[in-house]
Order: sequence, then C-alpha cells, then structure tokens
Amino acid sequence: MSAFADKIKMQHRLFAELSSMFGKEVPLYDKALLVNKACNTAVCALLGKLYPGFSISEDQLDKTSGERHGAIRIGRPDEYRWIARFFAQFAMEPHNFYDMANVGNKSQPIIATAFRSVLNPEHRVFTSLLLTDYFDTKTRARIEKVLEGRTVFSDRAKQLIEKGEKQGGLDENDANDLIREATHRIFKWTGQARDHQLYKDLCDAGFKIAADIACFESHHLNHLTPNTFSMDLYTAAMKFCMGEMPEAEFRKRANTTLTRLLTFADRDFMKLHFKHLTREQIDALPKATATPADIAMLLDSLVTRLSEPELHLHKLKHAGFKDFTEGPSQDTPVLLRQDAYKALTEPVRFTNSDGTTVETTHTARFGEIEQRFYATTPSGRDLYDKCLTAGDAQRDKDPSIVKRDHAAYESQSAGAFSQFPKTLGELIDKNIVFGRYVPTAKGLTANGSIQSTDMRDLVKNGFAQVEGLRYEDFLPVSAAGIFASNLNQYGTKATATERPVYTKARLEEIMGKKIIESDAVYQGVQAKSMLDTYAKLGLLAKLPAAQRTELETQAAAVPAS
Repeated sequence: MSAFADKIKMQHRLFAELSSMFGKEVPLYDKALLVNKACNTAVCALLGKLYPGFSISEDQLDKTSGERHGAIRIGRPDEYRWIARFFAQFAMEPHNFYDMANVGNKSQPIIATAFRSVLNPEHRVFTSLLLTDYFDTKTRARIEKVLEGRTVFSDRAKQLIEKGEKQGGLDENDANDLIREATHRIFKWTGQARDHQLYKDLCDAGFKIAADIACFESHHLNHLTPNTFSMDLYTAAMKFCMGEMPEAEFRKRANTTLTRLLTFADRDFMKLHFKHLTREQIDALPKATATPADIAMLLDSLVTRLSEPELHLHKLKHAGFKDFTEGPSQDTPVLLRQDAYKALTEPVRFTNSDGTTVETTHTARFGEIEQRFYATTPSGRDLYDKCLTAGDAQRDKDPSIVKRDHAAYESQSAGAFSQFPKTLGELIDKNIVFGRYVPTAKGLTANGSIQSTDMRDLVKNGFAQVEGLRYEDFLPVSAAGIFASNLNQYGTKATATERPVYTKARLEEIMGKKIIESDAVYQGVQAKSMLDTYAKLGLLAKLPAAQRTELETQAAAVPAS
C-alpha cells in the first residue's frame, strides 16, 4: 500500500474545499449551486419519464453536478512556475496554449493554459499570466514594482511542493496541509490590495483585468464553475430567482427547454452526461414518452422549489445575469456552452506605499456555469469557428434582439449553426467529433468472419459501437466574451511601442514543463480504441500497414495509466 495520498482524491478534496471557501466568500455562488441542483433534478426527473428505470441518487447527483472549473490570474513568471508545480501535486497538467492578447476586439493582456488531469478530468483551472510587456515602459515599471512586493506562496507551501516532487507524492497530513495553503492563502479572497493610484489608472485606461491581477495580494478565484445538464433551463431559472424574469416568462422558456430535451436526450446524451452509467446500463433502459402533462407537473415542482425563501436571489446584492450564452447554438452538441451572473462589486482596502489606505470597491468575481458536449476534430473546430463568427455578426447587427425577442434570437443562432449535424452518429460520420470505439457482443461472436475494416461499417452493422468524447478544455473567444460582459469592458490594445509576440514556447519556459495539446490526446484516445476494437474483432492484421502505423502513432499520445 502506497504511503502517499492518491493525487486524484487529493484533487477532489482540493476542489471541494475551494468550493466551500468560495461559497463563504460569495453567498450568491452557494445559492446558484442550489438553483443548478434544482434544475438538474428536474432534468433527471424528466429523463426518468423518458427512460423508465433511470434514476439518480442524491450522492450521484451531487457528484455529477459537482465537478468544477475555476479561473485564476497570476502576476509574475516565478509565481506562475510555482502554480504549475502546485497543480502537479494534484495530477493536473497544463493543456493548450491560449493567447488571449490576440482574440480580436476581445483581447486582454494575458496568456494562459488550463491545468487538468490528462484523462477523464473532473476539475480544471484556467490560469492566466499578466503580460507586463503589453504596456508602455512607465506603466510596465509601475505594475512590476507593485507585484514585487507580494508573497503568495508561503515558505510552507513551497516546502510541501518540493517535498512532493522529491518523494513522488505527499502523505495524507502533508496533502491536507497543502490544500489548507490553497484555501487559506493562495486562492483566498482577502479584500486587501496595494497602490490604489495604479489600480485606478489601469481601470480608467480599460485594463480592468490587469488591475485585478497586479494590485491584489493573492491569486483569488475569479469564478468556480459548476456543471449543468441544461444550460437554458438554468439561465432562465437564475434570471427568475434574481428577479429579472417574471414567472410566466420563466414557465414559457422552461417548458420550451424541457420539451426540446425530449428530442435531444437520446442514449448518447445519457452517456455524455452521466459518467457513472455504463453503455450497457443505458442501452438496457426501455424508451417511453413524456406528455405535456408530465412536463407541466415537473415545472410546477421546479417553480415551487425556486420560489422558496432560500432561493430569493433578488434579495441578495447582484449585478444581474449575462444577456446571452456563449458557445454554439442550443441545438448543436459540440464543445461547451457558458453563461454567468455578472461580477459582483465587493469592498476592498488599498494600502499605498506611504502607508495611507483607501476604502473602495472592486468588480471582478463572477458566477459562471457550463454545459459540456463533444470534442471536435480540427475540421469540426474550423466549422465551429466559421459558424460562431457568422452568428456573432448577425447578433452584432441587432444586439437588442437578445432581450427583445428571445425566440427569434435562438432561431437566428440555430441558423448560424445549421451546417452542424445534431446527432452523435452524424457528427462521427462527418468526422466532426472524436469518438471512443468498443466491440459489441455481436462483433466478438463474429470474430474471424468480418471482412470490412471500415469503422463506420462496423458500427453500422452492429459489430462495434461508439461514444463521443467529451470536450474538457476551454474556448478562448467564449472566455473573452465572459470577461468582457462581466467587466463591462470589451477588449484592450497594447500600449507598448512594439507589440510583443507571445508563444507557447515562452509559457513552457516559464513553467519549466511542456504544454499538452488536448487535440492530440482526444485523437489518441480515439486511435487507441480503434486499435483495440480491431484487435478484438480479429481485424488488426487486415488493416493496411499505413493506416495501422498512423493509428499507433496517434495512440502513443495517450498516457499508459
């Protein structure tokens, strides 16, 4: 038995503690979790009507709803290296390079990567680094001077990280100590900041993210995002609870969303959203129908829950909910959809270099929500980018449509994404999303008599089956849209004399480790599953040599464990 704590279990404890910490700091976050649970419960109740025998326990619902992704912003390169080493103790590695300084009119002075486990991640943290060379010489010097004066990682935290690296892990006591460092110091909101004049100058110049990073004492969480089973149901519920949507309008939108779910919630949807269920368990569920009366009953129950005093979010201080959801249209199951309640204005005390203090406020921390779908292939991502650009252009011609006529806006958005198939089978057939293949009982029985090596034919003829790979990463343009909406600040331009070029290699050098390309892992998981399926169906020797070599090369990108 290992003397070291399991790193994945450590990771779950870390995020549970971070969620508890964030809930104490931001009461609206805790309430939003309750709204999400009520919505997820309603979705599961409807799925129980659609698939008699399907049910989910309270523990399973909490776990399925409980994954989190967060966002933190780092000021100095040495701090960024320490945060990378910190996450490694929780089996979280950097995935993808995000140049947020180069996303058009939503650009911000940061580059980033996302720390998560390589396979089957449940938690992830989008981790930004402030680019001080984005600014003119004088402003850069002011930012770097104030950043030099802070200590985010205590000596104890550094000692624990170094110990874990040297030993290959930490025992339970040390693991708990490192988690405590995270929640009591590294990620904790203190309401304490420095150099109010720099903060004010940056904000006035439109650099609110830079002000948030440069002037505060810790890497406080900007958000900690839960997972929802229905984005549209949740956003409508939050607007209802926050007093932004009357009950009649909420009922109308919720009824539309739940009715759509009857069409969208096929067995592939079930496998995507309920990881605790095997494909065999899902396939064994009978299929039934749900009536308008069933939906009306569920909706009555949901309205009753959302109307209880503890969910009177309109009585809490808030800045409202975002106008529209980022990502694909509601009928297109790729990548992820994101939304948020807007950043809260919180009290802050600034201490200046001369010892004077300023009591003021700061607006940065917001309440994001997400729903994840299938990971796209490179060609699928290209199609997504084109559709998103078209949709954004349509909305920009008439921005008021979002609030004026929500149904018309949804139709407009769906039109922009009309080129996308809407079912997993079609998405796989057109090489738009990645899949994981397994042989069926029929295929195993037929081992030796199957002639075709075309995986599509094998699936079509029932010799193999496929499930879509869930997207586990971030969308830079969507993230920038969330930033912009929450900060009421839509992009920045560099003030440096020469605009710097930011590269993946630069961030890797800062961290002292390589960034993993998630597309290579998605492709590798797909290739590995295909090789395994071919082998079990007795077809591996029939594969053309070039195809087999290509699959083996792709599969090598997937870790052995």
